[in-house]
Amino acid sequence: MAWQTSNAVMKIRKKSGVVDTVVEMLDGWRLHLSDRNASVLAFFTFLSIFPLMLAATMILGIVLEDNPELRDRIIKGAANEIPVIGSDLSANPDALDGSVWLVVAGLLGAIWSSTKAFVGLQGALDDTWEVPVDSRAGMPLQRGRAIIGLLIVGTAQVGVLAIIAIVNAAGLPGMSQFLVAIATALLNVSVLAAMYRFLTSGNPTWGDVWPGAIMAGIIFSVLHFFGPRLVESIATNAGDTYGTFAIVLGLITWLSFGAIALLMAAELNAAIVRLRETPTGAHNAHDLGPDFDLAVRR
Repeated sequence: MAWQTSNAVMKIRKKSGVVDTVVEMLDGWRLHLSDRNASVLAFFTFLSIFPLMLAATMILGIVLEDNPELRDRIIKGAANEIPVIGSDLSANPDALDGSVWLVVAGLLGAIWSSTKAFVGLQGALDDTWEVPVDSRAGMPLQRGRAIIGLLIVGTAQVGVLAIIAIVNAAGLPGMSQFLVAIATALLNVSVLAAMYRFLTSGNPTWGDVWPGAIMAGIIFSVLHFFGPRLVESIATNAGDTYGTFAIVLGLITWLSFGAIALLMAAELNAAIVRLRETPTGAHNAHDLGPDFDLAVRR
């Protein structure tokens, strides 16, 4: 018997709704193999960073050919969001410059790897909501949702850069970081709620996804401001021994933190729904038999 459903733990769960929710979330993480899904998500996200930066730089180089100052400002702002390698990219944006063929190669690589990451996220969310395999979206719909997810995240990134530019232009140095942090957190919560709502074959409502979106949005904001410093410190300390490997290790670590937070928050949403809709005394959805399914019972 797992510790989450042992007699001692169940007694505590029945006395405290908060403990019940947290334990149910951890139990869902175990049963849905979310640690494996987080690793897959971090891996494909890692593969998407370099081609996305390459494609974005190529496109900006063509669109903003007559305004190199604005191009460099946008590239530096986006690169600074990436720990470890961000400082190198922002210090020399022209390093990613190239021909039209590189634009095509970058776009194809970015679309493949990025949509693969979003397909992996859809599979993880379907696992979280316990959607039967035969009831999940097929490949064309998955890829379509992945492109929509990519557009949402890309638009959000532009929004973050716009917020930073507006706050800096307002000349409020004492309040700028605070305002940026609040605005970024709100934007993160909105984007995450949309992803939890639409990137699954289940039928969660907006009310079902807000708790996890708020949790993940706050964690992402913390990772945004403190995570890169921690990861860069680790990579710097290990740099003399491991060289380039330390950079990869640091970046994977940062992405893994984000993937874990993303899926743990999804498990929180599903745990709250299970506890709300499960009959009294059956705290584990798997105790209700094969006909019980969170995705289709609505």
